[in-house]
Amino acid sequence: MSPVLVTGGSGYVGTQLIAALLRDGTGVRTTVRSLDREAGLRKAVRRGGADDAGLEVVVADLMADDGWPGAVADCADIYHVASPMIQPKDPDEVIAPAREGTLRVLRAARDAGARRVVLTSSFAAVGYTPKPGADYTEADWTDPDTPGLHPYPRSKTIAERAAWDFIADKDAGIELAAVNPTLILGPTLTAQARSSLQLIKAMLDGKMAVLPRQRFGVADVRDVADLHIKAMTTPEAAGKRFLALADGPTMTYLQLAHTLRERLGPLAQWVPTEQAPGDELADLVIHNDRARNELGWRPRPADTTIVQTAESLRDLGLLDQHH
Repeated sequence: MSPVLVTGGSGYVGTQLIAALLRDGTGVRTTVRSLDREAGLRKAVRRGGADDAGLEVVVADLMADDGWPGAVADCADIYHVASPMIQPKDPDEVIAPAREGTLRVLRAARDAGARRVVLTSSFAAVGYTPKPGADYTEADWTDPDTPGLHPYPRSKTIAERAAWDFIADKDAGIELAAVNPTLILGPTLTAQARSSLQLIKAMLDGKMAVLPRQRFGVADVRDVADLHIKAMTTPEAAGKRFLALADGPTMTYLQLAHTLRERLGPLAQWVPTEQAPGDELADLVIHNDRARNELGWRPRPADTTIVQTAESLRDLGLLDQHH
């Protein structure tokens, strides 16, 4: 059976996705920037309850053509998860690899005769342009020229737009679906606390004095992986975007902190209880109906995800609670 390809397999989402695919008996090939990451990646996949015998690791970089023809060879299904999560001084350091990398993977997929690419995009490409009522569905797009927009949401928007343009323009012969998660939390399989996990770690370690004043949706990393697989295997998902977040209202950092303190006792004793000064937070409504109704996706409750994120950081020895 031909393998599926997962780009950027050593990351937070990539490791969970690979573990889920392998547990289902699907063979997986994955790209990393350097083979230095292979041992850690295999360990992460095993931590996720999967046998890594079905995993092949190859080197390919988003900013170079080498390695991609071999990476996509014989893969009908391609999950493009890799994207830079850096906060650079020069916005092009994150925008160029996001856009060029996405187009590089799509070109390679087209040339290899792949069937479908599922792109890991973000809510950042949907709802970072203010909108009256702040009520967002997959029909919404962030305007990359929104004043004050950070390079990361700009990069996700530009990369996803480029992907849809590629599919539309080039008569590419491949299908595309996009997954647009909100803030991704949940247990990590990697040995480092990366991306959004650093926020929870800072709260639990007492390194965050005041909570940012912000409202957001929470998506469990395991549910995000599951949504990728459903977007790949459901015929009707082609040509669509899918917002990924838990059911119910969006939350604030203050509510998240309250959940940690209420559910985790001593583990959460350093979690801050004070919110940064500012105006009352406006409502934010984000709809996950399309993923639920069209793909039968059933996300975990946000509280479960938050608690299990903290427990995962503790169990992996990633907390630094020495006071």
